[in-house]
Amino acid sequence: MKIFISYPPFDDKGSPMLTQNRQFQWMNVGSYLFPVVPATAATLLQAKGHDVVWHDGIVQKWDMARWWKQIEDEEPDLIAFESKTPVIMNHWQLVKEVKERSPRTLVVLMGDHATAEPLEQFENCPVDYVITGGGYDLCLAGIADFIEKGAPLPGGVYRREGEEVRKSGDFDLSYDLNQMPFIDRRLTMADLYFEKWRKRMPFYYTMAGRDCPRPRCTFCSWTTINPRFSVRTPENYLDELDYLVREHNVPEIFDDTGTFPSGSWRKKFCQGFMERGFTGKILFSSNERFDYVRDPRVPEMMKKAGWRKVKCGLESGNQKTLDMLDKGITVEDIVAGCRNLSRAGIDVHLTVMVGYPWETRDDAQRTLDLATELMARGYAEMLQSTVVMPYPGTPLHRYAVENGLFRIPPKAYDRYDMTEPVFKTPDMEPGEVVEMCQGIYKSFLTPQFVGRQLMRVRSTEDLDYVRRGATAVWGHLKDFGKDRITAIRA
Repeated sequence: MKIFISYPPFDDKGSPMLTQNRQFQWMNVGSYLFPVVPATAATLLQAKGHDVVWHDGIVQKWDMARWWKQIEDEEPDLIAFESKTPVIMNHWQLVKEVKERSPRTLVVLMGDHATAEPLEQFENCPVDYVITGGGYDLCLAGIADFIEKGAPLPGGVYRREGEEVRKSGDFDLSYDLNQMPFIDRRLTMADLYFEKWRKRMPFYYTMAGRDCPRPRCTFCSWTTINPRFSVRTPENYLDELDYLVREHNVPEIFDDTGTFPSGSWRKKFCQGFMERGFTGKILFSSNERFDYVRDPRVPEMMKKAGWRKVKCGLESGNQKTLDMLDKGITVEDIVAGCRNLSRAGIDVHLTVMVGYPWETRDDAQRTLDLATELMARGYAEMLQSTVVMPYPGTPLHRYAVENGLFRIPPKAYDRYDMTEPVFKTPDMEPGEVVEMCQGIYKSFLTPQFVGRQLMRVRSTEDLDYVRRGATAVWGHLKDFGKDRITAIRA
């Protein structure tokens, strides 16, 4: 079978942050996150003898005409789309057009929105299969086996059969990640994906697990597809790093597990990382929880192994909000975690959100003040701000529907794209929420921050890193700029 794993380049609002992303955003300056699970699917399918085409129009910066040309020229037997709420309506239209332009092509939709509302997909477009749950890789391979060999479908797959929709059973997350193949980075064009990291290429994404050891945050779309944590053994994960060093000479890795495993797992990993000689050879970064680094000895161990940076969800400077989000941390944990990490020499990338339906202007300002204070004290190196989005399938979305908190129709999915707030707030207009997001990025323009970044420059590589960071900040200022605020107020 000829199988396309495809990302259409929808370019009407900027660069769509779709692949491997828990929060969708249109961006003026694109970052391209490598979709680890679909890439594993591509590798599995190729190993089974299928003709797999990695068809990512976003990272290849195609227009839609170029994207369509390959489909019309090659007429794939099967095409799979990973989707999210803000572009699901675009995908519905796209599925209709695929069926018109290449009638023999079977179409699969997968992702967190499809998992939350599987039947809705069949009601709105002529899709053939919908995968629910986070095991897109095994399920996509299972669909190919079903079509070719009549093998039973894995759990979690919905399929169209005539006028009916049939379900293969509930999705199952008990698969053994240690049995998965190491991703074929050439097939999946891994060299094209990047964020603002220290080294040049190749920079690779990995996943030690799917997705969080504590998958309870009420806003996170990935709790829908991975409500339980699956993790590889430290030895298996280290084997992949060894493979990436040998085969690709990789200098930098970001592990995109929702939260990197902690406790004895992390200790074994750090020991193995050093024993295999990766320290000094690989710059390593990951996602982190503040309560995992309350003990200063943990970040000290991480730094000794080779950590450079962590991303941490601050989300809010208000304890009430942290509790309502079920984050399982305190404001004191945030401050202590940032302090411990920075003192150990690990850069901290903070993410915050603005526009909670229960937060006042003063509450939002408290978050802004905490984040900028952490930056001013040198406890954080980067801030990322987004507008709160309640994706379908999450507890936050259910809470909002039950309490009438939307300022837009709840099924106006294209408006969940972070260009505007979707919630009513106690005393802020929608434009003010976006201004708050912009205020986060303006904190990078202070003389103290600029001076601290310049003092860290020791090489042309450091200077290039600062330059790319400045470009990213400028892009975010445009993301939440005056034109967008004016449009919302209009």
